[in-house]
Amino acid sequence: MTRRKVKLSYIIDNSKRRATFIKRKKGLIKKIDEITTLCGVEGCAIIFSQNDPQPAIWPSPSGVHTVLSRFRSLPELEQSKKMQNQESYLMGRIRKGEEQLNKLRNENRKNELTQLMFQCLNAGKIIDDVNMNDVNGLYWLIEQNMKKIERHMEETQAATVVENRAENVIGSVQGMENNVGAMQTQHLSLDFMTNNNFGDVLPFVNGNNEPNGNRGENVIGSVHRMENNIGAMQTQHLSLDFMTNNNFGDVLPFENGNNVPNGLWL
Repeated sequence: MTRRKVKLSYIIDNSKRRATFIKRKKGLIKKIDEITTLCGVEGCAIIFSQNDPQPAIWPSPSGVHTVLSRFRSLPELEQSKKMQNQESYLMGRIRKGEEQLNKLRNENRKNELTQLMFQCLNAGKIIDDVNMNDVNGLYWLIEQNMKKIERHMEETQAATVVENRAENVIGSVQGMENNVGAMQTQHLSLDFMTNNNFGDVLPFVNGNNEPNGNRGENVIGSVHRMENNIGAMQTQHLSLDFMTNNNFGDVLPFENGNNVPNGLWL
């Protein structure tokens, strides 16, 4: 069974007010005892009553004095920073209630405009009993819905573009890896065939197209020297062919300054 919400107002009946005071005082002292024990904080309580000449004190007069002394040692700004009285507490509750009320009013108004919008869509026109305030509200609601749709479309398109670019980048990286592997295989194969001492070429590591240790650096250097020799041989061959050929037009121009002729000349 749920507890009934208590109305926060002064109790006029004396007997009920006294019984409520005794019950609430015990509950308040119990809560302070719990929070100080569970959380390890300092706290005290001083409760005055119209019927009792002495106030109710917790935990003891010395404990209350210790807590109050620590509180008074703080700067005045820190003392009043989180201080509340009955007026400020009630004003805070009123402000919170007004905010909740405005929120519910806005939600109800939005639901009414949404229902009116669908009625107009079903009728194919603005129905007769719609005033100017409702028309302005419909215009605002339609604008909000259009903005949401546009944002959703932009997010979807951006996600698609990012996904396509990611796939293209992955494909390019894989293609570059394959090309590098093929180039390494070709270079090492040429060096193995042209080297007179087969012992200079060491076996590959774990089946990869990479030579072992320092000998791998020797192999790469041999590959570079071999490329330079091949380029020089091609240059000499083309120079001799150019000088001995009667028809100079048969020699096609080189591409981009490289020592490789164009098209069918190869």
